Amino acid sequence: MDEALLRSLTPSVLAVLVRRGADFAAAEDAVQEALVEAVRVWPADPPRDAKGWLVTVAWRKFLDAVRSDAARRRREDVADGEPAPGPAPEVDDTLQLYFLCAHPSLTPASAVALTLRAVGGLTTRQIAQAYLVPEATMAQRISRAKRTVSGVRFEQPGDVATVLRVLYLVFNEGYSGDVDLAAEAIRLTRQLAAHVDHPEVAGLLALMLLHHARRAARIAPDGSLVPLAEQDRARWDTASIAEGVAILQAALARDRLGEFQAQAAIAALHADAPTAEETDWVQIVEWYDELVRLTDSPLVRLNRAVAVGEADGPRAGLAALADLDPGLPRHAAVAAHLHERDGDPARAARLYAEAARKAPNLAERDHLTRQAARLNARLRG
Repeated sequence: MDEALLRSLTPSVLAVLVRRGADFAAAEDAVQEALVEAVRVWPADPPRDAKGWLVTVAWRKFLDAVRSDAARRRREDVADGEPAPGPAPEVDDTLQLYFLCAHPSLTPASAVALTLRAVGGLTTRQIAQAYLVPEATMAQRISRAKRTVSGVRFEQPGDVATVLRVLYLVFNEGYSGDVDLAAEAIRLTRQLAAHVDHPEVAGLLALMLLHHARRAARIAPDGSLVPLAEQDRARWDTASIAEGVAILQAALARDRLGEFQAQAAIAALHADAPTAEETDWVQIVEWYDELVRLTDSPLVRLNRAVAVGEADGPRAGLAALADLDPGLPRHAAVAAHLHERDGDPARAARLYAEAARKAPNLAERDHLTRQAARLNARLRG
């Protein structure tokens, strides 16, 4: 069973049902039932047209649900026929579905949560971690969002800024290695850039390309994470870097700075350095100052503390860190790095161990555990 194929087809099948008249929540339920049926049937009898099969089965499931509920009889006007089996049209509906989930009737936070869950394939727990809220809170937010968009017409436009936020978070999940979505996020952002002339769309595309260019160097042969400073820069994708930088320069020339352009500028400075030691940390701090001005995000301030530690020394970095909530994701890891550079390996080892316990994924946990073990071995020796 090709789970990746099922995951890639889900948004498009969902969009077909919504466009044919199903409300969002009912369509999602029908698609999920069709996926279960595919897992059961396909190993013994794989279809020639996977998308067409899923559309047909999901539509049947939707009709069954409509006809079994007397309170929904009004929907039978739009559900009066079953589409004939056969190849589904080759139309990419995924980006349209992103805009549906970013409908103006939803708050930006609810729109992002709904899209990540229904289209991006992320779990409620992953979304909650991205937004620093309890999983139960996020589950309630997603449920309310589904109820809100029930019955909304598919053609109604959504918010571009919200779609960008969703694509950014989907890319980050794919880039972390938890979910293979990074390439899909880049593909959709390219589509958006081709249809929307906005510097922040270009900024997000540049940011994705610059980060994705380093992907091959981020993982060692044994599966362990390789920190940026230790990566083999010869393995970076120079074509993607060149494309990302060109897109960023064109966006910055329009003098409408946004957070994605600022983040892309930081990524470009890393990509431009021949070695880690030659990184222009002073200019990176300046870009982080712009990001703080644009977002006032505590996570941006956390990353800025790392840059300050590189530009002005670990004591300055620790001073910048002192104003931040220790409960922030990766706060302990940043503190460990800065204390190690400041010559306090015992405290750094304890902080690395603490950070490992809080790590959001296995690869990061193993990396932090090895860092703690390295320092503890040095202290024992």
